[in-house]
Amino acid sequence: MPIARPKLDDPTGEAAAKPEQHPHSPQRGEKQRSRRGPSRYLPLLALVAALALAYAFGLHRYVSLEGFLDSREALQAWVAGNRLLAGVGFVLLYAVLVAVSFPAASLVTVASGFLFGWFLGGALTVVGATMGATVLFLAARTAFGDVLRRKSGGAIARFADGFRDDAFTYLLLLRLTPVLPFFVVNIAPAFFEVSLATYVATTFLGIIPGSMVYAFLGSGLDRTLENLDAGKLELSDLVTTEMTIALVGLAVLAILGVVLKKTVLRKRRA
Repeated sequence: MPIARPKLDDPTGEAAAKPEQHPHSPQRGEKQRSRRGPSRYLPLLALVAALALAYAFGLHRYVSLEGFLDSREALQAWVAGNRLLAGVGFVLLYAVLVAVSFPAASLVTVASGFLFGWFLGGALTVVGATMGATVLFLAARTAFGDVLRRKSGGAIARFADGFRDDAFTYLLLLRLTPVLPFFVVNIAPAFFEVSLATYVATTFLGIIPGSMVYAFLGSGLDRTLENLDAGKLELSDLVTTEMTIALVGLAVLAILGVVLKKTVLRKRRA
């Protein structure tokens, strides 16, 4: 008895029962992530381990206000004699601190202005912070990908939609304004399918104003600290020109955040 075989163009045949899967489909992406298994968490675990080691070896005692004030003269002298090496070392140190989310970004940025001057110090900060934030972003994206976006709803889902519709505007706004902690803005885009190019560009551009303001604040510390050492500190010594300009700059950033939130984001949602 002859066996009936499905025709090539028969929609009930075996070929029709197994539709071809697009190479970039969500199902294929989920399977690829599952194949990687626990290894996808290794970069993020390495950063967490580095942070734990930093505290275990007492880095928080050295990268602190007290540590900076105690060693400021020695640091200033060494930087003056090793300008290039000090600049490269500062960028790498800042990148590591940001990558492991060590809570000292503001202090180290102020120190950059004190040691290198406000412009160079701010520029070194921007480079180091962008490098460190990118490392953290890639580690978080490798570990979790878009898992939060796929499993979330409500406000987080709307937040994810905003990133997807105009990631550049959303990220730049978050970088320009101190609405969320720095490490939160470093990690959050990893959950919402933000491209690496967009992340790097918005991070670099968005942190320039704040970095320059804090570095400018640090450039005026020398005179204040000299008065402290001389024992003739007055109230006017604490309110230097550099500090006044820096505080005005921070106020402008805060106002900018409110304005952008009520204009740019409202238009995007309309």
